[in-house]
Amino acid sequence: MITVLFLVVLAGCAKKPPVEIEPPIIEPPVVEVPALTPVTWEHLDGWEDDSLLPALEAFRNSCVSLRWREQWRDVCSSAQQLDVVDVLTVRNFFEQYFTPHQVRNADGSTSGLMTGYYGPELEGSREPTEEYRYPLYQQPDDMLIIDLDSVYPELGNYRLRGRVEGNRVVPYFDREQIDFGDNQPLAGHELFWVKDPVDLFFLHIQGSGSVRLPNGEQAIVNYANQNGHPYRSIGRLLLDRNEMTRDQMSMQNIRRWVANNPGSGQKLLAENPSYVFFRELPPGTVSPPGAMGVPLTPLRSLAVDPRTIPLGAPVFLSTTFPGTENQPLRQLMVAQDTGGAIKGRVRGDFFWGMGNEAGEFAGRMRHPGELWVLLPRTLENYQGK
Repeated sequence: MITVLFLVVLAGCAKKPPVEIEPPIIEPPVVEVPALTPVTWEHLDGWEDDSLLPALEAFRNSCVSLRWREQWRDVCSSAQQLDVVDVLTVRNFFEQYFTPHQVRNADGSTSGLMTGYYGPELEGSREPTEEYRYPLYQQPDDMLIIDLDSVYPELGNYRLRGRVEGNRVVPYFDREQIDFGDNQPLAGHELFWVKDPVDLFFLHIQGSGSVRLPNGEQAIVNYANQNGHPYRSIGRLLLDRNEMTRDQMSMQNIRRWVANNPGSGQKLLAENPSYVFFRELPPGTVSPPGAMGVPLTPLRSLAVDPRTIPLGAPVFLSTTFPGTENQPLRQLMVAQDTGGAIKGRVRGDFFWGMGNEAGEFAGRMRHPGELWVLLPRTLENYQGK
């Protein structure tokens, strides 16, 4: 009995075979590629074919702002003094003073979305009538703009919009409350009255445009502020609800859908809570200013994400002409604007100009493309974010 007990105890003390444990899976670290990579001019496919004179004039306009920055002072001075004789002279100027940098996504890819925008032309009046009854508003007096930078420096890029209700600050009115509510909260802040509410909605999307008055006068209006609510794409809503396919998606088709579905169309517009307020520009203004404060140049101004591409810099664009499968659009642009939907490294919005013809091209532009930023040789180490 003692022997048996001893064997049992001995067996219990015997060393058990090790249990095999699979090693944890360790993901390789994600290495983010620098946003801008210096390249040679040979990388810019189409550079030799572009007529660069309009881009030079657009860049000279940028220098009204850039010339006060030390890194841009010399190149802007040379651009202003350049005696333009021919395209070769302009090309030599850019190649002498700049270094091209390929814009890359964080994963190293070089392709991104290129879209277009324009300044719509609306029919309107300074007084409401039965024909002109949809208000275009200027910035309201009761909208508060709250800057958090002094209290929360990490939120320095954010500006909150709101209004006082009792002893509280609440979000400002959204689109449904402003345009479709019963109490007309912005009465008295009308800048113009326009004929078509859908045209007015697209003016909000574009951020600037013109109003043609009954006497033939044309007033240019430009973005003044926004109500603080996030932008929601009605095009995306139509796709999600299978009302339109991706191939059908264009500004023209969205407009047609809203017109053909007036009840549902009004509800669709109200689902974008973002609302833009405008200011009238001085008489004689031909083109609205972009984010730099200088007039936009049709076919040469580009809206970008300034976290990667410095405003004012020349940018070579390679994409496809709107409405075509393979017709190339390769030319030198100038980064002179920004936009709420223009986010990401390889992302551009092409300014087509003012009026309905420009809108035809802008509404059909949604193509992949590549970008090269031209930086002064003193800025060659700039990497963006």
